[in-house]
Amino acid sequence: MNSPTPLALYVGTYTDTGTSRGLYHATFDPSSGSLSPFTLVAETPNPSFLAFSPDLATLYAVNESPSGVRAYTVLPDGALAPLGKSDDQVVGPCDLAVDRSGRLLAVAEYTGGATSAYALGSDGRIISRALHHAHTGRSTHPTRQETPHAHGVTFSPDGRFLAVPDLGTDEVRFYVVDRASSTLRPHPTATLRIAPGSGPRHVQFSHDGRHLYVLNELSSTITVTDFSASSGRARTIETVPTLPASFNGTSTTAEIAIDATGRFVYASNRGHDSIAVFTRDPLSGRLTAIECAPTGGRTPRHFALAPGGEWLLVGNQDSDTLSIFRVDASSGRLSAHGPTLAAPRPVCLRFRSHP
Repeated sequence: MNSPTPLALYVGTYTDTGTSRGLYHATFDPSSGSLSPFTLVAETPNPSFLAFSPDLATLYAVNESPSGVRAYTVLPDGALAPLGKSDDQVVGPCDLAVDRSGRLLAVAEYTGGATSAYALGSDGRIISRALHHAHTGRSTHPTRQETPHAHGVTFSPDGRFLAVPDLGTDEVRFYVVDRASSTLRPHPTATLRIAPGSGPRHVQFSHDGRHLYVLNELSSTITVTDFSASSGRARTIETVPTLPASFNGTSTTAEIAIDATGRFVYASNRGHDSIAVFTRDPLSGRLTAIECAPTGGRTPRHFALAPGGEWLLVGNQDSDTLSIFRVDASSGRLSAHGPTLAAPRPVCLRFRSHP
């Protein structure tokens, strides 16, 4: 039996404090759960969130401050070659995603409170802005919801829609993808409203596109919805907490993911410093909490499930560490694998591999 192929891991970081200098690369061995030392592959300021093109030939990164979006060609040895950047009009970008055609890059502007999109060339280069749509509104939190704050961009599995959670307005806004012209337009009637003060941050679609899961940063909850692939509309089913009932401290959520089988959902808690694990009913979409696994570090900003589903890696932003967990295939539960590893201000983890 052949050993699993080693996986390339790229890490986006914050460079404004600590020792980080930009984007880092390491090799993960899924046969042993070991990770090589990190190598700096692009020196750039605050390259937080990352996204690959569908063919994995290009890596895109948002620079939160100073604001911008950069593209890199991935070289055979894992190094990155600069491929250009966006215009300077994007304000405080915090997330990005590439559509399934590889011709459209969507960007969430947290500070700007807007959704933007860029047309991409056949070589992955950022060509021109295809959309800039300013959000409007506010919600109930006195300091986090005075203005709109687009916080995530996620394309539906069929590529027809884009979901954009806005933390500042307690809404998930939907956009329609025009495949012929590689552009986006706001959906006229499909805005999903979340309970006031929730602060929707990131979303994930189920693999079959029937359900949408909204991770709410401020309320530490997940809102489960039915999603119509024909109309692009979502309807709330339930909202579940990501924290144990016994916890009385301060915590906010950060990331959400669904495993490749569609049976388990994971979410990170910053403050409680844990990964919440849920089983998922594939028919109803409802979630059942089964554990909150401590990450062994402070502020688990992001995590990534390795292709194959056996491993989950967590970036602990404020302790400059990375934690490795083995995933139990039958229960979805996590068990820590070895000590935490040094990692400079990790914000986003991306495996360069198809799931």
